[in-house]
Amino acid sequence: MSITDAEKAIKDTVDKATYQRLVKDVSAVKDDIATLTDQITDAINTFAGAAKKQARHGYKQARTSMDSALDEASERGSAMLDATQDAAVSLQETVEDMIAERPLTTVGLALGLGFLIGVSLRR
Repeated sequence: MSITDAEKAIKDTVDKATYQRLVKDVSAVKDDIATLTDQITDAINTFAGAAKKQARHGYKQARTSMDSALDEASERGSAMLDATQDAAVSLQETVEDMIAERPLTTVGLALGLGFLIGVSLRR
């Protein structure tokens, strides 16, 4: 370890015991700084690990919620489709029954509706 001019001047003006105490104190401060650096690094790594874990947990929850919502929407869509198909079949059966029971009334109704539609489309 080389001694600079400033260190030599300090050494010359301060007694040897004081100089050794200063060197020891500087060395202790360096060690404390190194220890603090290690502790800060460990704290940052711990924080990063916890943040990563929370992000994964949040992602899994969001995905589960989205899957659940999609399943529910699919089930509702299927139920609505089934209800619509049942209503269409019921309407078809009702119309068929009405035509079978009153064929002349049905033909008259169809002619009347056709006439009304034709008149409204002309305007």
